[in-house]
Amino acid sequence: MKIAFQLAYKNLMGAGLRTWLNAGVLSFAFVVIIFYNGLIDGWNQQASIDGVNWEYGNGHLLNNDYDAFDSFSIEDGHGILPEDQLENLTPILINQATIYPQGRMMSAQLKGIDAKQTVIKIPTQLLLSSEAEIPALIGERMASSTNLKVGDNLLVRWRDKNGTYDAANVSIIGIFDTNVPTVDGGQIWIPIEKLWNMTGLNQHATMFIANDNYISTDVSGWRFESKEYLLKELTTLINVKKISGSIIYILLMAIGLLAIFDTQVLSVFRRQKEIGTYIALGMTRSQVVRLFTVEGSMYSVFAAILGGIYGIPILWYLAHNGIGFPVSGDTIGVIMSERMYPIYGLGLILGSVFLIVISATIVSFLPARKIAKMNPVEALKGKIS
Repeated sequence: MKIAFQLAYKNLMGAGLRTWLNAGVLSFAFVVIIFYNGLIDGWNQQASIDGVNWEYGNGHLLNNDYDAFDSFSIEDGHGILPEDQLENLTPILINQATIYPQGRMMSAQLKGIDAKQTVIKIPTQLLLSSEAEIPALIGERMASSTNLKVGDNLLVRWRDKNGTYDAANVSIIGIFDTNVPTVDGGQIWIPIEKLWNMTGLNQHATMFIANDNYISTDVSGWRFESKEYLLKELTTLINVKKISGSIIYILLMAIGLLAIFDTQVLSVFRRQKEIGTYIALGMTRSQVVRLFTVEGSMYSVFAAILGGIYGIPILWYLAHNGIGFPVSGDTIGVIMSERMYPIYGLGLILGSVFLIVISATIVSFLPARKIAKMNPVEALKGKIS
């Protein structure tokens, strides 16, 4: 085997530019595979962390009548949780409302939350220090769509538990920035005590956010959704993106492997006398096949080295500085930062190297099989048997 590697290396170095062209094409596919999968893994990790920190916590305990995808369920989707079940839970009460920024009419959701909570990153502590009658927090996207800023008053209309309409001004005392559109767009956060007084739904909650110490138990009228379950749709979307993106690097790999295949076919055709000489000197046909297979697979080794030379600086720069995207997450309705940071794990790199080496070995072996059928005498004459 050592001789096979030595001869293969010598033959590839003798081929000169052709060797490096084949390795260059294959190395580009190698770098693209690592870059794209690293970008998707980075998106997945970043979106999962943001989702947990800003919205999901350790899971949600929801009223059975509440459906996050059905706005009509908000009216009846709330209830009172037994006091002995409230430990490690942060209550949130949701009420459908209409707001009137600058004389316009817009639909929104009033969300009451415990101002002392620390489970999610919404800066509810600002609500504690405010002297406003009804202090409120909104996200940057909400502020942009309504042209609101800190210190503005906003007219809000809502219905209480009896269905009676009421209205009041809320004071915008803080604007937060988040990558999670589902806690920002069309939502106004106020102290839950204020919302209880406004609606008459004292101690009611639509849902609870669990902290890390919460242990799920069966509670009549309520259902628990873990953070893994809540992140399932995002994970599925990211996996679909990863599969669809694989088409790109499959095409790139196909181009590189096709070049190797053509080179090997040409080598078998043009080096018949060399093959015959090997056999005449005592090498078995399987040894000669192995030599040509090793020669073809070494293209992948050169591709990995070449890809490392120019790929490592590029991928390192992108991992540390991120990649800016003009499309924000709220545009497509998913958790997505305006700047994403790829993650290149050891498993991803080794897996990509293994894939390249195995693929190059297979396409090198296919044309080399013809050597096993050659007549050594006719091969020495340069004729195919």
